[in-house]
Amino acid sequence: MRVSDLQTPALLVERSLLEQNLATMSAALPGARLRPHVKAHKTTALARLQAAQGHRGFTCATIREVEGMAAAGLGDDLLLANEVLDARSLGAVVEGGARVTVAVDSAQTVDAAADGGVREVVVDVEVGLPRCGCDPAEAGRIADRARRRGLEVRGVMGYEGHLMLETERKAEQTEECMSRLLAAHADVGGDLVSAGGTGTYAVNTWATEIQAGSYALMDTAYAATGLPFGQALTVLARVVSVSSKGWAVADLGLKSLGMDHGNPTLPGMLVWFCSDEHTTFSAEDGSALPAVGDLLRAEPAHVDPTVALHERMHLVDGAGPDAEVLESWAVDLRGW
Repeated sequence: MRVSDLQTPALLVERSLLEQNLATMSAALPGARLRPHVKAHKTTALARLQAAQGHRGFTCATIREVEGMAAAGLGDDLLLANEVLDARSLGAVVEGGARVTVAVDSAQTVDAAADGGVREVVVDVEVGLPRCGCDPAEAGRIADRARRRGLEVRGVMGYEGHLMLETERKAEQTEECMSRLLAAHADVGGDLVSAGGTGTYAVNTWATEIQAGSYALMDTAYAATGLPFGQALTVLARVVSVSSKGWAVADLGLKSLGMDHGNPTLPGMLVWFCSDEHTTFSAEDGSALPAVGDLLRAEPAHVDPTVALHERMHLVDGAGPDAEVLESWAVDLRGW
């Protein structure tokens, strides 16, 4: 199969860039220093490549991801970095032989983990992003409750997500966030200080493991910060209409792109707007518009929600329409 044979819109992954991204991150964070976050690609075939690089522990965002990773034989050490109030599905995964750790930040989430059959937890600490996580001063009490409920407390986690796209004072602000997490860790104990992501992987030297995910495929929001990872993921689209008034339309839109970080990039083109099924654009600098039927590769602004909208991704070798499709991978961790 060739790229030109694919029905559009379709996810493409350039093999050489993917391999380069995996190698670059593994050199920076070898082995257990990296706990790849599968929410960014939701694909067990790609997770297997990460495991082959020596990263046997994974971060998950949903129960579905935990179940799918375990079913794929990748359940050596799965961290669900989210709070849940019904952990029975996770307990079933544990009974099946996988190791599952869940984040807790309250008495209710501790009790849910214990009642659901989960045996290990980390205390989630708020380090500056107003989302989940307890106050650092409460972490020790939450850990004590977990131990009273018979749970093993592996350590703490915190997410400095508000710094991922920061370009100024990133190291200084990351240190401020990690000082909160380390203060909580002193009260909680355990081996793990789990934090970070693609945007702070190079500066967060305080965490014992980094939960990076987007580095493998990348997006334009991260690329704008100067990270050493290539844009491996694109969305293949076809031009379906060209106007004599100077614009053209491609068959990708809000239902095939994560839009919370802005419009996709079409190299050489100026994107006007995206609608449900379409992207309207013009040519930059007066160059010619593509013709109806021409293929384009759009670069998404946010990789995680873009991938979650597609059923498959296609590993390709080359940039042109005749590039070979080497493999097609199911995005098999989609859903809840």
